[in-house]
Amino acid sequence: MKYTKFEEARIIGARALQIAMGAPVLMNLSKEELEKMRYSPIEIAKKEFYMNVLPITIKRPLPGKLA
Repeated sequence: MKYTKFEEARIIGARALQIAMGAPVLMNLSKEELEKMRYSPIEIAKKEFYMNVLPITIKRPLPGKLA
């Protein structure tokens, strides 16, 4: 699925907050990779997003439907 830049920012931000609060990382990252990213939750969340491992979805309203 293709996301807008706003949806992408929201997903990465939400996942970074989860990681910062102690949620487990969904990928196996080596110590060298983590040091390269400086253990940044945002960088880890970006990597998870671009590797397509996040179980987060976006619900969009269908055109023509009234709320």
